[in-house]
Amino acid sequence: MASQLDIPCLDCRNPAGIDDRPYVLLCGNQLQLQATGRKAPGPVTVDFVGGALAHRRKYGGGKGQQIAKAVGIRSGFYPRVVDATAGLGRDAFVLASLGCDVMMLERNRVVRALLADGLRRLGEAAETDRELAEIASRLHLCETDISAVDWLAQQAAESLPVVYLDPMFPERGKSAKVKKEMAAFHQLVGGDEDADALLEPAFAACYYRTVVKRPRLAPLLAGKKPSLSLEGKSGRFDIYTKHGIPH
Repeated sequence: MASQLDIPCLDCRNPAGIDDRPYVLLCGNQLQLQATGRKAPGPVTVDFVGGALAHRRKYGGGKGQQIAKAVGIRSGFYPRVVDATAGLGRDAFVLASLGCDVMMLERNRVVRALLADGLRRLGEAAETDRELAEIASRLHLCETDISAVDWLAQQAAESLPVVYLDPMFPERGKSAKVKKEMAAFHQLVGGDEDADALLEPAFAACYYRTVVKRPRLAPLLAGKKPSLSLEGKSGRFDIYTKHGIPH
């Protein structure tokens, strides 16, 4: 794995005793991204089976969720979605659990390895859980280093029903405080400084709409005004529509 990801293999060292690297990958029953040092917070992993995503799958509000409205889900219509900035795959899993077929793009090799490990464990759990099996069949990972901008630019015009974008927004000020356990992830990924370049190829490739998830007070992606926005307490969905959703 170290060879595949082009990172050094540190063998069996305790992350608490490492001070020359900010984070490490721990291999075991599940792949974990762990910050180093004595007071480091807990690890980051992709868990599509339990934890917060299991709770949201069961009690999250179904088609009434803003993300469902944003991508255009309605009874009998579950568009295919390309999540071009998958990250830890949480929104992609929610969309798959709601009935959409979702392709995840993630350019960071380490994050992509975390996603692949999460999908592996989802597949194992799906062997004895019909609901998870249906979700697993709709959730896919693009195994390539190509950037989302280049991948989208290679797609035929209007060939993707919905493109979903959630670029990492550079955190500033007090609102910049991220959950401690996510510190290593943010340090690894950083802010998507080239995020503005995503909108044009995404909109060219989509048929129905491109959806951009942003912090509530963040500027518009690429400065482009959306067709409409859905705003929540801490975030919003900017929706750039092309063709109408079928009724």
